[in-house]
Amino acid sequence: MSQKISKKHLFFTEKLLEWNRLYNNRKMPWKFEKDPYKIWISEIILQQTRVEQGTMYYNNFIKMFPNIIKLASASDAEVYKVWEGLGYYSRCRNLIATAKFIANEMRGVFPKSYDEILSLKGIGPYTAAAISSFAFNLPYAVVDGNVMRVLSRFFGISTSIDSNEGKKTFNELANLLLDKKQPAIYNQAIMDFGATVCKPQLPLCNQCNLASNCFSYKKNKVNEYPVKEKKLIKKERWFYYFIVRQKDSVWIRRREKKDIWQNLYEFVLLEKLTKLNVNEIIKSDEIQQTIGKSFTIKNIGEYYRQQLTHQTIHALFIEIEIKKTPIPEEYFAVKTAELEKLSFPKIIKDYIQKNTLPPSIK
Repeated sequence: MSQKISKKHLFFTEKLLEWNRLYNNRKMPWKFEKDPYKIWISEIILQQTRVEQGTMYYNNFIKMFPNIIKLASASDAEVYKVWEGLGYYSRCRNLIATAKFIANEMRGVFPKSYDEILSLKGIGPYTAAAISSFAFNLPYAVVDGNVMRVLSRFFGISTSIDSNEGKKTFNELANLLLDKKQPAIYNQAIMDFGATVCKPQLPLCNQCNLASNCFSYKKNKVNEYPVKEKKLIKKERWFYYFIVRQKDSVWIRRREKKDIWQNLYEFVLLEKLTKLNVNEIIKSDEIQQTIGKSFTIKNIGEYYRQQLTHQTIHALFIEIEIKKTPIPEEYFAVKTAELEKLSFPKIIKDYIQKNTLPPSIK
């Protein structure tokens, strides 16, 4: 989509910056930040995370790891603990790897060019553009869901935003519209505009100073943009957790496979594709091979549910006591007082906080 700058392009950029100057009161702790490390942390946290939730995590993260050297020198367990509950743990793994790379290979100095930033693990074009423009005022346009929604509505672009052609189209247009003299201000403005005015649901078209030249508004088609071609297919997974108590300890393991919650801890797990009744769960071959047939059930909880992007997790927790059963190779016993130092998936933390496990892990 190569094109020259038109009057409509100039109108868009001028009015967006006018809105930013006169009406943009959106406050976030990383806004106007120039430290590439802090910008990087904020952008990684905000991937798949609402600003309201991300703000708390950002503040805690910067308090614990105020610079990249502190982050790189921390143990993985310490970093995962601060990240706990935020989800999408591949982000945390990449964060750790990149921090160590910059500390060890780049003497702790964050790279200053777009291409170098883009080459870092876990950093894509959007995050590279954000760091480049906000920290170093380099002329790279950010293109995320907010930006594509604003551009598709204003210019009436029917190309699917989740297609390769769409990604190319929106990237070219975003860079065409970018104010090259003040890319940081422009990029922040368009993201804030998409989040507060041109919202996914119930956009504030009557308060929009771009509305007079907006294609979808004039055609009464705001809700038809942006266009998506792929329908998300979500699967359901049923996790049956056994909290195996042996004296003052419980059995846990670390999730090692390349799946959700990799590197986090969990209790003894039976996973199925369907919902089972309690009798089927307790008498399953997998469970009896893991913990044996001799145990005392102390509590059967209710189902907990966690919605992820591509799947729904249903979890049932069964607390049991055993005596002399040997611990299977993949599990190990941990004193209940030590559990609070470990990182668990949110669905397990939710159960712990609402039920009768020892106070030390609530």
